[in-house]
Amino acid sequence: MSEVLLRVTDLVAGYRPDLPILHGINLHVGAGEMVTIVGPNGAGKSTLIKAVAGLLTITGGHVEAMGHDITKVPTEKLGEAGIAYVPQVANVFTTLTIDENLRLGAAALDRPLAARRIEEAYQRFPALKSHRNHKARALSGGQRQMLAFARSLLCAPRLLMLDEPSAGLSPLIVQEVFTELRALMKSGLTILMVEQNVKAALAISDRTYVFAEGQNRIDGTSEELTQNQEIRAIYFGNAGAGNSASGDS
Repeated sequence: MSEVLLRVTDLVAGYRPDLPILHGINLHVGAGEMVTIVGPNGAGKSTLIKAVAGLLTITGGHVEAMGHDITKVPTEKLGEAGIAYVPQVANVFTTLTIDENLRLGAAALDRPLAARRIEEAYQRFPALKSHRNHKARALSGGQRQMLAFARSLLCAPRLLMLDEPSAGLSPLIVQEVFTELRALMKSGLTILMVEQNVKAALAISDRTYVFAEGQNRIDGTSEELTQNQEIRAIYFGNAGAGNSASGDS
């Protein structure tokens, strides 16, 4: 078994301490894996990733990253734990240029390292470099996601957490975004992703967790879940056609 970069144990969390949404969630992400969380509206998918990111109150259980307890680590310290988080919305500064977004994302680094990391980001995402002086609000949905990915990589994380990266994108752009995510994983990055497009997520991820009502319902390799008749009936329809499950709060 590969090194476990993230382990969530018996997690209880929500937006109010007295009203938990997650009821004892357990999951792990191994080094080099792409792991996806799917489930219906209100299942607690986005709640889980926000709780791990330190944005919500955890009232039970614990979270370990790279062998260290980060249950109470604030969001601003996430980078030091080797984790980057890309939220579903407001993941770039639309009034700033691409270059300004990247320089702001690298503000905690010393100047030579920041310059080097930004240049590496432009090399990985060449379309951003050709628009580097354009405001982020002028970018397409796919380009904004690429900018969000580029900013998240500036701290050289070992684990990238994504909250519904396909939300609001056309099928063609979704394919481009997922192709880029697969390339990032092949470069050595580990990815935990909450995703509404179940068929597309299963196609590119190694393992998948299905949440329901704030609990683990089923998990396994994505190939196993693709063949699971219950999962096929819920998400793919009787004919196995692609279908999407919307995100949750």
